[in-house]
Amino acid sequence: MIRLGAGRVDRIVAVGAHCDDIAIGAGGTLLTLCRARPGLRVDALVLTGGGGEREEEERAALAAFCPGADLRLTVLKLPDGRVPVHWDEAKAAVEELRAQGDPDLVLAPRTDDAHQDHRHLAQLVPTAFRDHLVLGYEIVKWDGDLGRPAAYQPLSPETAEDKVRLLQEHYPSQRGRPWYDREAFLGLARIRGIECHARYAEAFAVTKLTLNLGG
Repeated sequence: MIRLGAGRVDRIVAVGAHCDDIAIGAGGTLLTLCRARPGLRVDALVLTGGGGEREEEERAALAAFCPGADLRLTVLKLPDGRVPVHWDEAKAAVEELRAQGDPDLVLAPRTDDAHQDHRHLAQLVPTAFRDHLVLGYEIVKWDGDLGRPAAYQPLSPETAEDKVRLLQEHYPSQRGRPWYDREAFLGLARIRGIECHARYAEAFAVTKLTLNLGG
């Protein structure tokens, strides 16, 4: 398996349409990066769930998924399932996040995600973050839209277990969903691990990147 490094990562931008999207799609990657680099800055934006129980869950969860990081989280109040008709507000929020500085890595939904909120946010991200490494995370769900990813972040067994534990611990509002369980999260991580010769992994779509093979 070919391994390419992203260089020094000092600042991450993570965006999600819903509270728990970032943690489900890239929680293991956040744990890995934040544990390796204390003081890492993480700017997170979530478009829906603001002002209620879901925002409280998200704030506690991302604090746990980003240990030792300088975490700055914004949770908006756009209606769940209606992000496409609130395009202007969503685009303004993404552009405001971009204006805060240059991240070394952007974590966002995949552009081919079947959920309309995820997909529209994914389409917005490259309009603001044009010269950045954007990794599109995947979210397991009933739509059956998981594809063939191009990039993988291996996870240690301890990190994979921590991710599942934190998801169960910090999002009690989601426990009743039929897909929201340990088997689903750890099973997908195991499959992605097999694909990159690791025990566990998170997988990402990459729309565009520039190589520096001679540098």
